[in-house]
Amino acid sequence: MKYSGIGGQAVIEGIMMKNKQAYATAVRRPDGEIEVKKDTYVSLTEKVRFLSLPFIRGVFSFADSMILGMRTLTFSASFFEDDEDGEPSRLEKWLDDRLGENLEKVLMSAVMVFSVIAAIIIFMVLPLGISSLLRPAVQSDTVMAFLEGIIRLAIFIIYIKVISNMEDIRRTFMYHGAEHKCINCIEHGMELNVDNVRASSKQHKRCGTSFLIIVMMISIVFFMVVRVEGFVPRIFSRIVLIPVIAGVSYEFLRLAGRSDSAIVNLLSKPGLWMQNMTTKEPDDSMIEVAIAAVEAVFDWRAYLKDNSSGFGGETAT
Repeated sequence: MKYSGIGGQAVIEGIMMKNKQAYATAVRRPDGEIEVKKDTYVSLTEKVRFLSLPFIRGVFSFADSMILGMRTLTFSASFFEDDEDGEPSRLEKWLDDRLGENLEKVLMSAVMVFSVIAAIIIFMVLPLGISSLLRPAVQSDTVMAFLEGIIRLAIFIIYIKVISNMEDIRRTFMYHGAEHKCINCIEHGMELNVDNVRASSKQHKRCGTSFLIIVMMISIVFFMVVRVEGFVPRIFSRIVLIPVIAGVSYEFLRLAGRSDSAIVNLLSKPGLWMQNMTTKEPDDSMIEVAIAAVEAVFDWRAYLKDNSSGFGGETAT
């Protein structure tokens, strides 16, 4: 495998691919045609040099992915909005009158803030609360921290399992698989076409799913070491340590995407296993969308030519 530098994410009936500052969102429209929108995004770590330092850049890279994700999701959703008859509601008129062109940005910001708060409550506060119920039976703080981590991981797995049964989410997971397959196809030295992409793996070590699993695993270690007395102080410590844990997790994910060492591959296994739930095998029409997104921002032919001596005849599995 040779690192390409491209990454992406699934959106509604489509895929976004990013290469450096350029990104492209390809969407399969209701009429069957593929719509591709290309744009640029300068990350926070590029705008402010200090934010690009190791162990600091992780949390801001995550913020970048959320911002870009909301932009591309909004674009893809625009092709599938239902035509609404009748007059807009009073609330819609009130918001439009006061915010005008800024309405979309405000709504996106509100959704992001709500998502972060909800994630903290569900994956930080709730596991701590459930594990605290076991305190009378468990005296060891180390064991309590471990149990909290296991509960957090269980909640995450159950959450993914539940939403994966929704038809729209399942299709998004199929596009997620197409995204990974395209990147694996290129990084294993194969020409980018439907047949080669279909034969490639739907798992990739740089996936956001792997990042979340790494965060949960590293959080167990942190909370075993950082011990705070009292339920409220523990909640505060969990929130305060989120940027630190995210920073460490990002550095490992960054290393994993560039390394094929046995140790790194072994530590990447839990994230790859979890991807069996968040990626599904795509159909050929989804693969075509993924290829369109890649080709809009990445010259894979030049990449294969420049790295022809480094693949060693490897093929994706």
